[in-house]
Amino acid sequence: MKKKVVLAFSGGLDTSYCVKYLSEEKGYEVHTITINTGGFDAAEVKAIEERAKNLGVASHITVDETKNYYDTVIRFLIYGNVLKNNTYPLSVSAERMSQALATANYAKKLKADAVAHGSTGAGNDQVRFDMILNILVPGIEIITPIRDMKLSREQEIEYLKSKGVVYDFRKAMYSVNKGIWGTSVGGKETLKSLGTLPEEAWPTQVTKTGSETVKLSFDKGELKKVNDKAFNHPTEAIQYLQAIAGGYGVGRDIHVGDTIIGIKGRVGFEAAAPVVIIKAHHALEKHVLTKWQLSWKDQLAQFYGNWLHEGQYLDPVMRDIEAYLSNSQQQVTGDVTVELHPYRFHVVGIESKYDLMSSKFGKYGEENLGWSGNDVKGFTKIFGNQTAIFHQVKTDADGN
Repeated sequence: MKKKVVLAFSGGLDTSYCVKYLSEEKGYEVHTITINTGGFDAAEVKAIEERAKNLGVASHITVDETKNYYDTVIRFLIYGNVLKNNTYPLSVSAERMSQALATANYAKKLKADAVAHGSTGAGNDQVRFDMILNILVPGIEIITPIRDMKLSREQEIEYLKSKGVVYDFRKAMYSVNKGIWGTSVGGKETLKSLGTLPEEAWPTQVTKTGSETVKLSFDKGELKKVNDKAFNHPTEAIQYLQAIAGGYGVGRDIHVGDTIIGIKGRVGFEAAAPVVIIKAHHALEKHVLTKWQLSWKDQLAQFYGNWLHEGQYLDPVMRDIEAYLSNSQQQVTGDVTVELHPYRFHVVGIESKYDLMSSKFGKYGEENLGWSGNDVKGFTKIFGNQTAIFHQVKTDADGN
């Protein structure tokens, strides 16, 4: 009997090459899996399935991980207001975890002898996939033809042509990866430190003018309504907001960061809904949480985002941080008004029954209701006491 290999299949050039190479050169029975994290519509899913079938795979399945991706990853990125390097909402690195986990689980279910993926040797995805597979399916053979043979695009094309594969071999000017939590865009401009992507490179074009106000309603940190329209699951709210905000071109940027393999990387992204949601959620938190809740959340969330980015989703510390982030959301309920403009947006304000900026306790800079002037005099003296002692001792010791 032939050995079984499960291949994470996107339908692109690299994974198409892997199907033919694994089946015809290595003699494997190839079973492909496509994991949809909100980036493929029904037509695209069907096209990928047809491509797998035409390449001669033993079987193909499509797994929709969109809701599970939100439940296990995205909601914690929202709770933590996670923007890597204060910029990037982890659009691709976060979804790779869901894709790797689904691939590993399918390999176990199928009792496969090996797992394959189409990662090159130059990026982060090879580490993310390999690490998840090593942890969840220990001892299984991991096959990465593109990485191991250092194949060029031209070599892959030549091989597929020799096998009679009909494929659009024209190289796209930009590499685009789409998911529910954002779309990455790579091209010649992102390969160097100076330069930005031209307008035509962005998958979502700017079609809206003027301004538009949207109301985001959160319940314990989760987006449940947009403009008073309720949804069965937060993924639906995210997609609805994306349809509204995407046409304004908000949430576009270029992320510069450190890769897992130790080099600097640069990638463009568009993430209208994710960025608007995070900024709105953060604004609400600033009104309803205490300063120390906010302080510790910032520190833990930064670690969580970095560790997720580096493929360490299965580290138990991640579950510990998720528990803290979840508990911190008990009062994060209310409405946030956001105004959208072409290429920019701003948070107008919030309304919440948990708002700590209550006039019952005073108005900042104008009126104090919960204390007297004498209270502040005593507090100020005690609050600065140790610093005052330090300077007095130093002055006496220095003889000044």
